[in-house]
Amino acid sequence: MENITIFADIIRVNISFVILGTSPKEYYSMEILDKTDLQILRVLQNNSRLTTKELAAKVNLSPTPVFERVKRLEANGYIKKYVAVLDPAKLNRGFVVFCSVKLRRLNRDIAAEFTRIVREIPEVTECYNISGDYDYLLKIHAPDMKYYQEFIINVLGTIESMGSLMSTFVMDEVKHEYGIPL
Repeated sequence: MENITIFADIIRVNISFVILGTSPKEYYSMEILDKTDLQILRVLQNNSRLTTKELAAKVNLSPTPVFERVKRLEANGYIKKYVAVLDPAKLNRGFVVFCSVKLRRLNRDIAAEFTRIVREIPEVTECYNISGDYDYLLKIHAPDMKYYQEFIINVLGTIESMGSLMSTFVMDEVKHEYGIPL
């Protein structure tokens, strides 16, 4: 069984060179997480409210090494922050739109200004720089269609670099996972 695990790690490393665009030297200088680190991350991304003692019991370690590992994972950026996941529908923000945005022109300064503006708009909960026909993909939470229409005209429509946009309305959320596969 251990040979299979070692083989899987070798395959993972070689795939990482391609996917991450790293050289073997760069890859091997990256911090490698062990099984316990990954187990801690799996548990925390499902329930970050566990005490250190409860987390330690779930990963079969004593609290002190678990505390130290969590602090290291936080310090090294594996754990970005702890949040409460809210229900948008209960907060009258259940109308979800994915808005594809094409800028009039695209250069470093225009892109930086667009992202600066978008970061300040509370209705935009996610923003991705994408490839293809559009430059950005925004996830927008609104109360309803009328609000979204006004939002397009009075907020997004006032951004000087805005070229065109295409709205895709969510009819039903089929899957929404907060954790990442580890």
